[in-house]
Amino acid sequence: MSLAQTIAPHIPYLRRFARSLTGSQPSGDAYVEAVLQALVADSSLFSRDLPPRVSLYQILIKVWDSVKINNDVSARTELFERRLDAMVPRARQAFLLTTVEGFSVQEVAAILSVSADGVRDLIDEAGRSIAEQVATSVLIIEDEPMIALDLEALVEGLGHEVAGLARTHKEAVEAVRQRQPGLVLADIQLADGSSGLEAVNEILGSINVPVIFITAYPERLLTGDRPEPAFLITKPFEVDTVKAVISQALFFSTSAGSSDSTQKVA
Repeated sequence: MSLAQTIAPHIPYLRRFARSLTGSQPSGDAYVEAVLQALVADSSLFSRDLPPRVSLYQILIKVWDSVKINNDVSARTELFERRLDAMVPRARQAFLLTTVEGFSVQEVAAILSVSADGVRDLIDEAGRSIAEQVATSVLIIEDEPMIALDLEALVEGLGHEVAGLARTHKEAVEAVRQRQPGLVLADIQLADGSSGLEAVNEILGSINVPVIFITAYPERLLTGDRPEPAFLITKPFEVDTVKAVISQALFFSTSAGSSDSTQKVA
């Protein structure tokens, strides 16, 4: 099997990780493009001794490390005002790799080139930083009652307030008219047959708010060919995954006053 065939199934998920790490579709996709260009220039970067997905993510981290500002805490502090930004990049990477991407501690150790104990320490550090996060209000757009209740409990457990629960496009728009949320969690398919994407796009026409989409088919929205969400949760989801993505979305929501996480999606 060629290298291209080996890595192709993993590219959509590499895009998801890069977008979560940067908070933006364009920035995240640029990192993935840099990985692919590096592999074209030197295929030996891809380790055949590791599982293909682990090797691919390892290369992305090396590309990330090659950009100086990504590891300059003082520079990042000037760019972002949220306390969560004080989290060391490695801690954020370890947190996302385990909770969102589903890697084991041993796999994360290989990706980040640290020990397994080091990975555990990084995850603990990330957890402490997230616990200090400023609370906000969250609009949940979800047509399945049990999932909506689970999300409500999870959001409140993180110290946030639920601004409203909506099952349809119309209810979602009306909920925002009643009360502007600080974050939106949106399913893709809604009870009335409408699209959560359309509901969010209408909402973003009037307010600037970070959005996290929930879908059973994330690869359909991770092609890099059109405006797409920066933050995506796969159904069925794990509690830690939702916690991680909420933290990332809020982390980037005030950078420079706006974020690509709030851009309309096709």
